[in-house]
Amino acid sequence: MPSATTFASLQTDLRRYLERGFTEASDPLVFEQLPRLITLAERRIARELKVQGQQNVVTSAFQTGLAVYAKPDRWKETISINFGTGTGNNTRNFLFTRDYEYLTAYWPDRTVTGVPQFYADYDYEHFIVAPTPAAASPFEMLYYQLLPLLDDATQTNWLTEFAPDLLLYASLLEAEPYLKNDARVAVWQAFYDRTASAYDGENMQKILDRAAARGGKA
Repeated sequence: MPSATTFASLQTDLRRYLERGFTEASDPLVFEQLPRLITLAERRIARELKVQGQQNVVTSAFQTGLAVYAKPDRWKETISINFGTGTGNNTRNFLFTRDYEYLTAYWPDRTVTGVPQFYADYDYEHFIVAPTPAAASPFEMLYYQLLPLLDDATQTNWLTEFAPDLLLYASLLEAEPYLKNDARVAVWQAFYDRTASAYDGENMQKILDRAAARGGKA
């Protein structure tokens, strides 16, 4: 069977590539640092890459008279928000994204309610809609997330299953500066950039294929 990448096996791979940190007794600083370097790599990927595997959907509900709502855990960027109206709230309506200043100018009195039309970031953990909802209604948020971070209890995530090469190169890229091995930084940067570009290109093709399918005839 193909060898699967896990949090444990990734640390083993890093030790072999770096030729450091094989045991806590012989190389305690590197041994203990590897999990933190992997976390930094995961966060780098979340910042620099936006692909389908990082997307998630949450459902919640607008409340009457409430304009500000919490974003999901590990949120990185909102893709879209839609909410239900009509019989059984089965008619989906998409909100348009605007900046906070636009919403404030468009709907200056949040105590006045109406049918939501726009949304904006309120702060890193909250978003705001305008008009303030006049009725309770369910909504869906599609967003890019920071994937569940790997640790001893979480051995796998989307990266280990579908992009193990990207995770390995990102981890090595984080490790070399820590080891003050500046000569290897450019090497792993090139590997990382090439692999990230390939995943990004694959994701873009999916977007184009989806657009073509929507525009094609049945």
